[in-house]
Amino acid sequence: MESNESNGSNLNHEDEVELEQQTTKNENQSHVAPAPLHLTQSFVSHPESLPAEAAFVAILCMAQFTTQVGLGQSIAPLHIIGAWFHLTNPGQLSWFPAAYSLTVGTFILIAGRLGDLYGHKKFFVGGFFWYALWSVLAGFSVYSNNIFFDCCRAFQGIGPAFLLPNSIAILGRSYKPGLRKQVVFSLFGAMAPTGFVVGATFSSLLAQKAWWPWGYWILGIFCLILALVGIYIIPHTPTPQHDKSFSMFTHIDTLGSLTGVSGLVLVNFAWNQAPIVGWNTPYTYVLLIIGLLFLSLFGYIESHATFPLIPFSVMNADVAFLLACISCGWASYSIWLYYFLQFLEVCRDETPLLMSAQIVPVIPSGFGAALTTAFILGRWPGSTVMMIALTAFLAGSLLVATLPVHQTYWKQTFLSLLVMPWGMDMSFPAATLLLSNAMPREHQGIAASLVNTIVNYSISLALGFAGTIEVHVGVGGGMELVGAGGNGRTCTPQTLKGYRAAQYLGVGLAGLGLFTAAIFSWDTWRRRRREQSEKGKEEAKEEGFGENMDAERESIGREEGYEADGKIEEEKSDNKKEELDDNKGKRGGEEKGKEKLDEKTEIQEEEEKEENKETL
Repeated sequence: MESNESNGSNLNHEDEVELEQQTTKNENQSHVAPAPLHLTQSFVSHPESLPAEAAFVAILCMAQFTTQVGLGQSIAPLHIIGAWFHLTNPGQLSWFPAAYSLTVGTFILIAGRLGDLYGHKKFFVGGFFWYALWSVLAGFSVYSNNIFFDCCRAFQGIGPAFLLPNSIAILGRSYKPGLRKQVVFSLFGAMAPTGFVVGATFSSLLAQKAWWPWGYWILGIFCLILALVGIYIIPHTPTPQHDKSFSMFTHIDTLGSLTGVSGLVLVNFAWNQAPIVGWNTPYTYVLLIIGLLFLSLFGYIESHATFPLIPFSVMNADVAFLLACISCGWASYSIWLYYFLQFLEVCRDETPLLMSAQIVPVIPSGFGAALTTAFILGRWPGSTVMMIALTAFLAGSLLVATLPVHQTYWKQTFLSLLVMPWGMDMSFPAATLLLSNAMPREHQGIAASLVNTIVNYSISLALGFAGTIEVHVGVGGGMELVGAGGNGRTCTPQTLKGYRAAQYLGVGLAGLGLFTAAIFSWDTWRRRRREQSEKGKEEAKEEGFGENMDAERESIGREEGYEADGKIEEEKSDNKKEELDDNKGKRGGEEKGKEKLDEKTEIQEEEEKEENKETL
């Protein structure tokens, strides 16, 4: 195989055999004939020494870490940045994190495919360079306006969009299924809460004590350093060999990429812009309709594409359940996170720095959840792990949705911060690992893209849903103070009502995800029971056949025994007949001898008589 030869020492004989077996399996299962793509991916060996392997895993985990840093640095000092641009509208403020998550979730679709085709390391390193550039430019938007800042945030998100799927793909190609791979993927997932806390803390510190653009400039410098380090630490991932009969546009699935990205962007933009201008503005619902049409066209193109971005041939019910659970869970997480921090800052009058300090418990809780997931994934069904994760999402959302304003930190606030990471750090590594193991090596980039697209796109889209609810429920009301915000915002009962309405949307999404996970778990249990039943029937048939064979053998043995006994009896009777005949022969001989002896005696007597006569 050509790719194996190009990989040299990175691919041993066992890996060649495994790759050939997987290639044959994929070609048999696929309904199209993308053989050139199937033959190009190879095993990438991770460093042998423990320090080198630790550095290798750390640099790849930085993709998840810096992605969440970029999210945290806009949410924690949100009102400080908004005050600089003279913004107080919730819809306009929500664009700061939403624009970033929009491009992260959208461009991951094509980023994974490009990595599969042209080498994951190239796009991983390139993602850090891009991330560094637009982080620096986002800082310089301080001299412009909020529109330029939103655009920089959107372009900034393209960097993590290339980092995430290619880093996961490198890990997927470097580790075979087992405990080691489970631990590595769980550590990757544990970087999410850690990165968010670090990003929120340092951006809040710089925004309060220095100047908020410094958070973006420092992030740009850090990403530049990571890109240079990644060039030397990450092993070479060979460029695949392509069949020249297919054009580059066919390999990339250009039509699918354009329609998919366009549809996702338009739908997301409509939902996040609606809280600002309202659904009565014509262009909002027009863009939403056009976006839905693009997504429908995307589905049609993918079903007929030679090299689809989403290979439906390797999809099954388990993948659909996993993605549905991930979508609902992480959508509820984004609402929980955004409105929880708004609640602390506006209604409890806490500074961004104090607020960042209060969310520190998510770090140890997240690591505990990630390591627990690593050890139970091989023992428990993936559906059970997802159900536990969705239960954590639901519990964390309920605790914040019913949180009293003046309650102490150590009750519902602290408990929610301990519970919510178990949803994040159980669902993400479980879904990523299950999809990575379920998909062949040539589709590792696609496996990573699917999970990260769902996660980040759900984060952005859910903020649009929640923003619409907040604006419509929280409009009006009196000016009675519930708490005074330190950033020029007043928490009236109507403001609090809008926050709670948005949080209850998160509760509903988490509940929907838990219901989906329960169906997933029940379906998995039913299929396993059916398989065990069928296996038992086959074993029973085998045992029954064995018993019949034994019975036949016994009957055959009996028949053979009867035949042997009959032969023995016949032999005995023949022997007896021979003995009788012998006895008869002996008796006849004796009688004949006696007769002969009597005749001889009579002759001798007559001769003696004649001799006596002659003598006289």
